[in-house]
Amino acid sequence: MASWSSSATIANLLTLEDISNASASDDRAAYGTPVLKLLAEARSKGYDATALPLTTEKWKTRWADMCLLPSGSDREMEIAAEQKAEEWRSRPCFLKDEVTITRLDEAEGVTVMVSDWLELDATDDWVRHDAEIALQQELSYASYLNVQSAILPAPRNRDHVASYARIVNQCLKNTPFIHLSIRLPVYNPSVLQTSPPSSLLTSESIASAGSLSPSGSTPRLVISGSSSEKLSAAPESELNATWEMWDLIRSMCDYNTRLTLTLDLSPPLPTKIGVLSKWAAESVRNILLPASTFIANGKGYPVLPKTTQSFIRQCMIHYPTVILAGANAGYHSRGGESAYAQYVRHLEKTSPAVQAAERAGTVENFAQGYQDYLQAPLQPLMDNLQSVTYHTFEQDPVKYRQYEEAMYRALLEWPGEGRIVACIAGAGRGPLVARCLTAIERSRREALIYAVEKNPNAFVTLQERKEREWGDKVQLLFGDMRFIDVPEKADILVSELLGSFGDNELSPECLDGAMRFLKPDGISIPSSYTAHLAPLSSSKLFNEARAAKDFKSLETPYVVMFKAVNILSGDGGGLSGKCGPQIQECWEFEHPRRDPVLDARGLPKTNSHNARSAKLHFYIPHAGVLHGLAGYFEAVLYGNIGLSIHPHRKDQISKDMLSWFPLFFPFREPLYLPSNSELQVSIWRLTNERQVWYEWHAESFLSSPVVAQSDSGLRSSSLSGIPPSPSTTVHSPLIDADDPTFAQRTGYGTPDASPGSYETVKIGQTSLHNPGGRSSWIGL
Repeated sequence: MASWSSSATIANLLTLEDISNASASDDRAAYGTPVLKLLAEARSKGYDATALPLTTEKWKTRWADMCLLPSGSDREMEIAAEQKAEEWRSRPCFLKDEVTITRLDEAEGVTVMVSDWLELDATDDWVRHDAEIALQQELSYASYLNVQSAILPAPRNRDHVASYARIVNQCLKNTPFIHLSIRLPVYNPSVLQTSPPSSLLTSESIASAGSLSPSGSTPRLVISGSSSEKLSAAPESELNATWEMWDLIRSMCDYNTRLTLTLDLSPPLPTKIGVLSKWAAESVRNILLPASTFIANGKGYPVLPKTTQSFIRQCMIHYPTVILAGANAGYHSRGGESAYAQYVRHLEKTSPAVQAAERAGTVENFAQGYQDYLQAPLQPLMDNLQSVTYHTFEQDPVKYRQYEEAMYRALLEWPGEGRIVACIAGAGRGPLVARCLTAIERSRREALIYAVEKNPNAFVTLQERKEREWGDKVQLLFGDMRFIDVPEKADILVSELLGSFGDNELSPECLDGAMRFLKPDGISIPSSYTAHLAPLSSSKLFNEARAAKDFKSLETPYVVMFKAVNILSGDGGGLSGKCGPQIQECWEFEHPRRDPVLDARGLPKTNSHNARSAKLHFYIPHAGVLHGLAGYFEAVLYGNIGLSIHPHRKDQISKDMLSWFPLFFPFREPLYLPSNSELQVSIWRLTNERQVWYEWHAESFLSSPVVAQSDSGLRSSSLSGIPPSPSTTVHSPLIDADDPTFAQRTGYGTPDASPGSYETVKIGQTSLHNPGGRSSWIGL
């Protein structure tokens, strides 16, 4: 695999003041224009790219003169302004001194910052209307100069964020070749404000406006002192506010792949990991990192707070562009401008994700280029694998080491001194045969191996290896393990038929037939395996799954090496106490089966015994959007030797195993899950005479405390230690007002309600996916 190259692009953010100073410099003529001079200087300082404002203060002033009426204006002034505005609305156009760049060479590799004073979600309808025209004008001009990426101002008004989203969606349609990035803080900084800020778009603010601040701080997001104390006490809803705005915007824009995020790290980050983890599943293109966010270490050099360090390290795996703002403003006494970029590079090099990707032999290194890439699972019974596919799986030293150790232990513990018969069911090109021979040699036991393979092409390779390497130690048998016979019963049966979900490559069905080879007291390797599920959020995977524009693609499980995903569930029982751990077991298969019903040939009469179903309850601690289910497996090979891709246990069981990526079960429509909600997932493994398939479905719930009715007929909280008061009263969504008759009839709010009990209210559901195997199945 290719070695890791620097993932992060580091850019500097120019300001209007920088451009003005460059215009006044003596050597401006040597570069052609002030912007070209600044771009050349940025490259010489080691920056990979540059971001700059697209427009000047003169554009802001002209727009305000046309579209905003100063207080106390007379009728004549209003008519004159309206005439100017109407002329502009009919033919939007810039004057030369209203833009910062005019040439293609100035725009090459540049990210432009759209005017941050445009309020696309303003309360006033006409302000929004004119801001939309101005935005379209700016993006049209940027597109004219072949600018590839533009950063839009942050939404400011939650009540009108739908208007913001509608405007952005229209811009995506009107400018089809430019990527738009929404600038957003990780959480709503208004939780730290001592008073709400006023609108940007007033005649007074226009008159007194200055250039974009060196810190690049988002307009109106004013941060007060003692922020850490206020932030730690901020309610979950406040910390989720900006993510919920983003979720609405990208949903209304139909998950457009040209719409991305610019995360503004100006405000201090919350310490709640769950609040931060949801951003890992989003399409983060840029990270805006002002120099003012850095703090000085003991020697005066700029460093970042620990929470911000951890967050940026996690983000490095997504190849972000880190935009440094105000690095030349002298915020810190030592290090100079270069210290900020050097520190970001240090965070990149010390990122666990980057280190894992650089280290040979890790899954992350092996999977480079495959992250978040959807692959159809193998159809081992229907298709004969190509040699290159076998070769890829044979590169996994961990899996075969575990198999060898399991066979070695089984051989050592096999009773008696006679010859042991081993059977490899599904020998492929022979890696298990070779490992079995090594285990036999290590154990110093006498043994014979039968190798069964149905792939006629792989069988040629097996014959060559027998002639060249194995000799009489191995006997080859060509045919389907479900139907052929072996010369003698085996003491140990070994197979590698597992899929990403354990049973999704028909290991149970294949081994039903192969168990005929095994003596009644024989050993199966593996002896059992389990399937596990967790709810996940990933706009990237959702977009990939629906790219085919066919509902079948959203009812097909895929093998995926997860990267830009967020597991939504948490550990613990939730408010209702019904929820299990973050990742939950669905079902188990054991080999050999207990009490099988077989026909005269030793085969099951039907496949109904391999059907399974599971109903799982997950606690959702932080708000998120459900896009699918993550599937994993664990297998017991022999004794305490196993295989696992379970995220919490894989490093203890089979660290750095390469052969299996997780399975992704997509949902056709995203399902919003609020904080402290619960998710019930139902999944079925179904079968008929010809096929095996999965069906899946989800429902979401909220739990609220059941309230008891007092003697006076008023409801009070059932939570012990909380006195009855209007602030703690919790009403059922089915009841509009106090209704003692209804309460008596339904049992809600009765004096018998037990303290600490909760009622569960359903808030959403998905459709049933893949009913009858209509979209995806594995052929028998």
